[in-house]
Amino acid sequence: MITLPNVLTLSRILVILPIIGLFWLEGDWPRWVTLGLYAAACITDFFDGYLARTRGEISRFGRFLDPVADKLLIASVILMLCAFGQIEGAAILAAVVILCREILVSGLREFLAGLREGLPVSKLAKWKTTIQMFALGFLIVGTSAPAWIPSVLIGEIGLWAAAALTLITGYDYLVIGLQHMREDKRNLASSRPDTKSPSGAE
Repeated sequence: MITLPNVLTLSRILVILPIIGLFWLEGDWPRWVTLGLYAAACITDFFDGYLARTRGEISRFGRFLDPVADKLLIASVILMLCAFGQIEGAAILAAVVILCREILVSGLREFLAGLREGLPVSKLAKWKTTIQMFALGFLIVGTSAPAWIPSVLIGEIGLWAAAALTLITGYDYLVIGLQHMREDKRNLASSRPDTKSPSGAE
C-alpha cells in the first residue's frame, strides 16, 4: 500500500487542509499560494496513475483512493470558492451540476462494485476533468490576477464548459449503470424456481 503512486494520491488529500485554511487569509499572496498548492495537487493526479502503470504498482487501494482524492479536492475547492464569493451568481448553478455529477458517479461506482463491474473513464470525462481543473485554478486567483488577465471570466467560462461536459458524461455513465441494473433484474428473474406445477401434476 505504501508505494510512491499511493503517496502522491494521499498528498492530494492532505493538501486540502492548507488550501481551505488559506481562503480565510486576505490579500493577493494567499490566492497565489493556494493556486500553487492546487496546481501541485492536480499534477499528482497525472503522475500517480502514470507511475503506477510504469512501475507495475497498480493496487486495489490505489484504484479506490485515486477517484476519492480527486472528488474531495474538487468538491472542497468548489465549496470554498462559493462560500467566499469567488463563484457567484449563475455560475453557482454550474458548480452544483458538477458536484451532483460527482455524487452520481460515486453512487454508480459503488453499485457496480457490488456486481464486480467497473466504470471506465471516457476520453470526454478526462477532457471535462482537465477543463474543470484549469477553470478552478483561474477562479482561485480571481481578482488577484494582473489586470490584463480576465481570470474570473476565463474561470467562469471554463466552469460552464465543464458543467456541459459533466451533463453529457453523467448521462453516459447513468445509461451504463441502468443497463447493468436491467441485466441484474433479468438474472434475478431467471434464477427464481418455477412455482407452477408441471402438466398433469397436483
